[in-house]
Amino acid sequence: MFAIVNISGKQYRVTKGEQVKVPSLNTEAGKKVSFDQVLLTDDGKKVKVGTPTIKGVSVSATVINHGRDRKVVIFKKKRRKGYRRKNGHRQSYSLVQIDAISASAPKKKATPKKKIEPDKKKEK
Repeated sequence: MFAIVNISGKQYRVTKGEQVKVPSLNTEAGKKVSFDQVLLTDDGKKVKVGTPTIKGVSVSATVINHGRDRKVVIFKKKRRKGYRRKNGHRQSYSLVQIDAISASAPKKKATPKKKIEPDKKKEK
């Protein structure tokens, strides 16, 4: 079973037991988090697509650690002008392990049964 989840404005395809690097979360390492914005689920037999999200479905995960990704070099140059700029950037991330994808179906309200009244025949 897998799900597509919206985490901090980005979409991730996650399965149970998988570790995912997501943009930095404001939670401590070792704490549990829950993501409610599930866009799609697939259990191998049935695919559920949300409009835009699926109600009643959530993904629970545990924050393993926080870190910084490898450096991305930004180099700007204009030829024949002597203009060169070199910058670098390291994005902060949180490593998250997916614990479970809970696909609880929304409860349907019981519809009251209509009472069948016996037909009244008109007497002449």
